[in-house]
Amino acid sequence: MDIKNATFVISNTNVNKCPQEQLPEYAFIGRSNVGKSSLINMLTNNKNLAKTSNKPGKTQLINHFIINKTWFLVDLPGYGYAKVSKKARSKFQDIIYDYFSKRLQLVCTFVLIDSRHRPQKIDLEFMQFLGEHSIPFCIIFTKTDKLSKTQIQKNITIYKKEMLQYWETMPTYFTSSSVTCSGKNDILNFINKVNNDLNTK
Repeated sequence: MDIKNATFVISNTNVNKCPQEQLPEYAFIGRSNVGKSSLINMLTNNKNLAKTSNKPGKTQLINHFIINKTWFLVDLPGYGYAKVSKKARSKFQDIIYDYFSKRLQLVCTFVLIDSRHRPQKIDLEFMQFLGEHSIPFCIIFTKTDKLSKTQIQKNITIYKKEMLQYWETMPTYFTSSSVTCSGKNDILNFINKVNNDLNTK
């Protein structure tokens, strides 16, 4: 898939105000500082589309971008650590829960995981939440440019072992780097295939 057009549509905290078009929607979410905004900018060929910051917790709204006028990319608030008040963190969780419980257009969620770290409890719990609510998801291991290929595979093997304690099979996963653009084609081709499958139904 070649992204020729990526346009910001709306930011809000109210799921009912999200776009009403019946277009497939792909959500991107992860712990704060996992490299979500950089990944979105890399995928869309627009370094200024999603706001990046050195401070964790920059994304605090549901952000909709329409891609090639045929599907929505949704940038969701990060979960986990962010330098904000407890009240603000609670609000993030409410926004996230409402989005996943009410947004019927959602086709797939991409859960971003920092490839440098061992499995984190909060990531595993979040994916468990998605599973319990029958929300399809894939994993994207980010920041792979900071590791050797051997270390990447070692870390993913550890992650698989942890996941298979709770899941029958390992969810579909991708490895990526916003610096080298690795994984870009695999992720976009996956989205394109899902969209094509939806169109043939």
